[in-house]
Amino acid sequence: MSGADTGAAPELQILQLAVGPLDVNCYVLLADHEAVVVDPGEEGERIAAELRERGARLHAVWLTHAHFDHVGGITALLAHRPPGGPKEVPVLLHPADDVLLANAVAAAARWSIHIDAPPTDTEPLAHGQELRVGGVRVQALHTPGHAPGHIAFYVPEYAVVLSGDALFKGSVGRTDLPLSDERQLRDSIRRELLTLPDDTAVLPGHGPTTSIGAERYGNPFL
Repeated sequence: MSGADTGAAPELQILQLAVGPLDVNCYVLLADHEAVVVDPGEEGERIAAELRERGARLHAVWLTHAHFDHVGGITALLAHRPPGGPKEVPVLLHPADDVLLANAVAAAARWSIHIDAPPTDTEPLAHGQELRVGGVRVQALHTPGHAPGHIAFYVPEYAVVLSGDALFKGSVGRTDLPLSDERQLRDSIRRELLTLPDDTAVLPGHGPTTSIGAERYGNPFL
């Protein structure tokens, strides 16, 4: 997926890879040969191979949240990433999810799934924080409820939001998990996501792409 060149930002490409046994949507954001990987849930070597094929340098890993199915591929990705980019690739996560990250291996084991232990020396994400990939501006939106530190990544120049496990096509994130909160999830979706323009593409953590307008008017959970 790529956005149209508006002249205000370099061309952005967004690659979507379904990874791991739970088919997590991992996204690779590419601009000016710089790459950011969002939610490398598994298959880190495969994700690294995609970067290598495109001549992209990995500059950061951004996490929407730290449930095990979204973090299991970080270690392999960092170990097999192509040359170039920073010597130490930062992993960005809202600190409210630190406890989920620390318990990711044990949580996966309860599903009889093995993951490599993810690094826990993350850099903190905050609501409203401005991030960049290449010259493209990305805004972090705190959307708790499915997980306490859940973040969505909004790319205003390209009318795209990576909604993680907060908002799906015709559904919302689970709230029957430890540290989740149904009311908080609905409130954060309405406050941070449904206030975006209707034509904003929604790229969720699982399943097909949708739009803010489609979910505003047709999502039965909202």
